[in-house]
Amino acid sequence: MTATGAASAAYIVAALLFILSLAGLSKHETAKAGNAYGMAGMVIALVATIGLAFDHGISGTGTVLLVVAVVIGAAIGLWRAAKVEMTGMPELIALLHSFVGLAAVLVGWNGYLTVEADPDNQTEVSSDLLGIHSGEVAIGVFIGAVTFTGSIVAFLKLSARIKSNPLVLPGKNWLNLGALAAFVALTVVFVVEPNLPVLAVLTVIALALGWHLVASIGGGDMPVVVSMLNSYSGWAAAAAGFLLGNDLLIITGALVGASGAYLSYIMCKAMNRSFISVIAGGFGNEGSAAASDVDYGEHVEISAEDTAELLRDATSVVITPGYGMAVAQAQSAVAELTRKLTERGVDVRFGIHPVAGRLPGHMNVLLAEAKVPYDVVLEMDEINDDLAATSVVLVIGANDTVNPSAAEDPASPIAGMPVLRVWEAERVVVFKRSMNTGYAGVQNPLFFRDNSRMLFGDARERVEDILRAL
Repeated sequence: MTATGAASAAYIVAALLFILSLAGLSKHETAKAGNAYGMAGMVIALVATIGLAFDHGISGTGTVLLVVAVVIGAAIGLWRAAKVEMTGMPELIALLHSFVGLAAVLVGWNGYLTVEADPDNQTEVSSDLLGIHSGEVAIGVFIGAVTFTGSIVAFLKLSARIKSNPLVLPGKNWLNLGALAAFVALTVVFVVEPNLPVLAVLTVIALALGWHLVASIGGGDMPVVVSMLNSYSGWAAAAAGFLLGNDLLIITGALVGASGAYLSYIMCKAMNRSFISVIAGGFGNEGSAAASDVDYGEHVEISAEDTAELLRDATSVVITPGYGMAVAQAQSAVAELTRKLTERGVDVRFGIHPVAGRLPGHMNVLLAEAKVPYDVVLEMDEINDDLAATSVVLVIGANDTVNPSAAEDPASPIAGMPVLRVWEAERVVVFKRSMNTGYAGVQNPLFFRDNSRMLFGDARERVEDILRAL
């Protein structure tokens, strides 16, 4: 078998492993196997690609550069994976998406420099195929540049390096439409007569559009942005695959792009957002999600000891975790509380909002890490109807996902967003560090309800206090 044939066979195996990886990641029980399939597929893909490069007569210097690049990339990946905390995963993923976008831009520019800008190579390509190649260059550079700067902004917002409030420029939607129209016009010009200035202008417009698209999105909608950028990075990889003639890159990019788009659609339904508006950028609110000026009255505090007393008398408990639980690293203490209450005959379950935390599945991963049984971790739609018959709900570090304003106040910036109806329970205990608003910047009237009590402090410490009191 030739090296090209062997590489093609390896690519097919790798593609199948990537498909198995996606299937495995769809369930808690098979997630580890899914990760293993994905890693095995990537190893096979890397080895096959390096072997193909050698077969194509890569120079000694090229070999050294290739090996050095792989070693440096692997070292950085291992270092970041070992160092990053679960709370830092959303911004890390956004940053990784930016690398995919940047790679697509570089591949596109390299395609132009080695074909359209090289008279010797141009003569080897028919005029029809040259036009297709030029179109692939323009589209690949555009998608990659949008992904690159959009992911950088998402990283900056998620890591609190810039404010999470949406950027509101005059006529922001017209700016986006104008950029898309300019992209179409420049692509046509570039296909007709490929030249450096047109590609440079197209790249700059795409970079600006990517920045503006994500900057126009408020912090409360960032979980959807992460999944949207995941889709963009997949299409950027597929575009690079077409330019390189790499079937595996096309397949992998299409898998990531399609799965990311579907996840974005599911997230939009969960947050009552328009999928088309997500793609257009600046969806949801036209302005900043400012805190409400409504006077909801005074909140009532509760101690850990009194909370333990409520739990002793409860027949059913629902725990609704949020990003605050991740920040406090309280998942192990919460898992221990779950075991202790279950031993006492209390029916304990978890209610997970689709956008709890800053990444889809964030809370599920944390609870699985703490060895909370999968069968008691339920999605919002599975638990919402049972909340009215629940004795006590513990809201641990959640805010916007349990805000009654979404269901009851049409003027709220998060109006229409499906939320966990925890206020319907007999008692609600909210674990928070302070009375500050959530990531969306919206005040939560739940804190002031007659059946709600506030337990202030670090979530892990407060849960440990409750365990001692029990």
